Amino acid sequence: MNDDIRSIGIIGSGNIGTAVARLAVAAGLETSIANSRGSESLGELVTELGERAHAVAVPQAAEHSLVVLAVPLTAVQTLPPDLLDGRVVLDTSNYYPSRDGRLAALDQGELTTAEFVQRHLSGAHLVKAFSNILAHHIPQLARPAGATDRASLPVASNDEQAKAMVATLLSRVGFDAVDAGGLAEAWRFEPEAAGYTQLYLADPATPMEQFMTAPAAPRNQDEVRRALAGAERVDVARRQF
Repeated sequence: MNDDIRSIGIIGSGNIGTAVARLAVAAGLETSIANSRGSESLGELVTELGERAHAVAVPQAAEHSLVVLAVPLTAVQTLPPDLLDGRVVLDTSNYYPSRDGRLAALDQGELTTAEFVQRHLSGAHLVKAFSNILAHHIPQLARPAGATDRASLPVASNDEQAKAMVATLLSRVGFDAVDAGGLAEAWRFEPEAAGYTQLYLADPATPMEQFMTAPAAPRNQDEVRRALAGAERVDVARRQF
């Protein structure tokens, strides 16, 4: 598996997908962006991002060896199961019952969200990343390699080569990576767990209704490791959001 990343595909042009696209283009990566509305809906975005950004259809974005999947969990389930066979897939999705409806396998703790996605995209090399940080914190926290205030993000996968490739991408776009284990351990940075978005709030006491505008603070690798190690598994069945 080649970790010399020169281009990526991004499926999803919402807040997370767009934030990652901005950093990828800034890092010199050819970036193909797709969404469910069609490439014509992406004209303004790719014009703003510049010549390295390309509006494409979903199948074309899926042709890249590394694909960022930045769509709601409900949309993941509508993708053809073989669409991303053989690809390294950076999965950003989370389970929000208020949006996704109730999913028994997740409510009952049979699977983490990452395992749920991997079960659907069984031929992909899935890596969970960029799922525990608010979209507006991504550009706020991105820093060059070696910066003393560089933030770290957890990555989880059952495939060590795929995990290394995503860690390389994270480094290219401004973050250090923390190995969070396999997909079965990804609950440690799912919603409400210690490794989720609150970790990066400048003020940990910020109420949830202010998260979307709250400023960020970087967390280094040791801080992220401690948060993951101290996490307690959330009873997903009781969650409402």
